[in-house]
Amino acid sequence: MARILLGVSGGIAAWKALDTIRLATKAGHSVRVVQTPTSERFVGAASFAAITGAPVLSSEFEPDPARGAFPGDPAPEHEPISHLALVANADVYLIAPASANTLAKLAHGFADNLLTSAALAARCPVLVAPAMNDAMWEHAATQANVATLRERGVRVIDPGVGPLASKGEHGAGRLAEPAELLAACEEALAARRRPSGTEEAQRDLVGLRVLVTAGGTREPIDSVRYVGNRSSGRMGFALAEQAARRGAEVTVLAANVALPRAPGIDYLDVETASQLADACREQFPRCDVLLMAAAVADFRPADPVDAKIKKDAGAPDAIALERTPDILAGLAAARVPGQTVVGFAAEHGEGALDYARGKLARKGLDAIVVNDVSRPGIGFDTPDNEVTIVAPDGERPLARAPKGEIAAAILDEVVRLRAAASADGAPGPASPDRPARV
Repeated sequence: MARILLGVSGGIAAWKALDTIRLATKAGHSVRVVQTPTSERFVGAASFAAITGAPVLSSEFEPDPARGAFPGDPAPEHEPISHLALVANADVYLIAPASANTLAKLAHGFADNLLTSAALAARCPVLVAPAMNDAMWEHAATQANVATLRERGVRVIDPGVGPLASKGEHGAGRLAEPAELLAACEEALAARRRPSGTEEAQRDLVGLRVLVTAGGTREPIDSVRYVGNRSSGRMGFALAEQAARRGAEVTVLAANVALPRAPGIDYLDVETASQLADACREQFPRCDVLLMAAAVADFRPADPVDAKIKKDAGAPDAIALERTPDILAGLAAARVPGQTVVGFAAEHGEGALDYARGKLARKGLDAIVVNDVSRPGIGFDTPDNEVTIVAPDGERPLARAPKGEIAAAILDEVVRLRAAASADGAPGPASPDRPARV
């Protein structure tokens, strides 16, 4: 969990800050908000306080009832200086939306309100997400201010192109979507936690094509009902987003996933195990790394009904089941040198590691990631996970952490495995000229 300080400046896009907070808190982060007085004309402090569970400040002279503490943290006994305490306790400071006026103030070191004063006092990563009319965004003064901030190490989350606040206007200047804002914060947090001297490691997947499966398959009983599982796709989507940030070309096969989708990643939707198998066979020959995070049904109804089974007819005596194809084993058996295949296993209770070791050997995988879903707070549809990466040369337990951090550690292992294979003389990754055989 991280502490995110969110600065909100004036603009119609301030409503997206509410959705950003919802996503952040659902992911396990705690959030405090500081506003400019102008921003209160668009979204009131009460709205932000309601969803953060913490006081909202807009003035350096306003007392902070929480004394600079974030939700879940104890308040100090003394009364701190608000603009110093809040940002000192923050792990990352995101200003979204950042108006043209606020960008100018930040670029020139102004500290005439709580938001800009906190920015000057920030020792944590600072991110700004501009939002304004396209003419204001494209003005030379705004572009110069953005360039200045970038030179000083501020991360600028570029605005998108689309409809603007004024009726009929269209162009660059839309605030980035909440999922993009949260992803940028988590990327900054991951980079900050990385040991010094390893910054370049975050581009260590450039030139690789990564195929990720995510979510859970649904096998129809009739036209309405299905046999399924509780996988939300969070782990798979986290892997995809981390791989894309590290430079990979990423394709996700999403089995019934309702999560926000990150830009720059190709998503293909599937529903059943059969559809997932077909999509994997099509995509696998072009990939260098397969991360098989989807929860694939082991069994499916043998004779699904192409209509709705009416309850008036009474419950069926039994639903005959048949095995679904072992997609992962088939792909692992058909791969060529240079492809890395990682499986995932959600187990329940004792014996999880033993089963994972057997699965690793049986299916010929490079690694398998196993977690015990019997433990509360990890696993299906939760922001956190706790796993063990099992490889032929050893095991690496990962303590409970947000799924984005777990995904980054799994990709670290992928990089290690590929480096070891290369050192052993294995050929390079698959390519269109040398496709895998499926």
